[in-house]
Amino acid sequence: THLTLIMHRAEERKPTNTGRLAALCLPNSDVIRRGADREEPPLVFGADTQPLLVFPDDDATPLSQWAKLDRPVTLVVPDGTWRQAAKVRKRVAGLSDVPCVSLPEGNASRYRLRSESRAGGLATMEAIARAFGILEGAQVERALLELFYTMVDRTLWIRGQLDEARVHGGLPPGASRAAAKSRPD
Repeated sequence: THLTLIMHRAEERKPTNTGRLAALCLPNSDVIRRGADREEPPLVFGADTQPLLVFPDDDATPLSQWAKLDRPVTLVVPDGTWRQAAKVRKRVAGLSDVPCVSLPEGNASRYRLRSESRAGGLATMEAIARAFGILEGAQVERALLELFYTMVDRTLWIRGQLDEARVHGGLPPGASRAAAKSRPD
């Protein structure tokens, strides 16, 4: 499975962005930035892959219906707010004919770094993990979620909102809030 992350330009510098983390974790991935003032070339997918846009649009079909294809899948995942993500299909050339897929309901989001405006909403990395769990197996989903939980808890710890003993995955030796806050992005 190939991941194509379509990141809104406003997400690019946010330390709470999880889509970029997922793309860094998955070797078969690329990130496309959108919303810039420049003209962006249309997305082109090879005949050897089935592109699928992960977004719960009205015409979305369950991703599980695509899990047994005879060719690899390219998951196209928008990264931004719900409002930004909803515009991706219309604003990114090459996506208008790509089928939309939805994810099954599962555990509630453990993303506590931003407020969620939609019931059942997930952080981008949680959605990617759930999708890869369907296409690649539970072990890939668990590995991505472990990293996600650690990132969220360490961020909350840096902010002073979580005790060290409760940080998922622990802290690296010598970690200090002062050192973490003084690092440039």
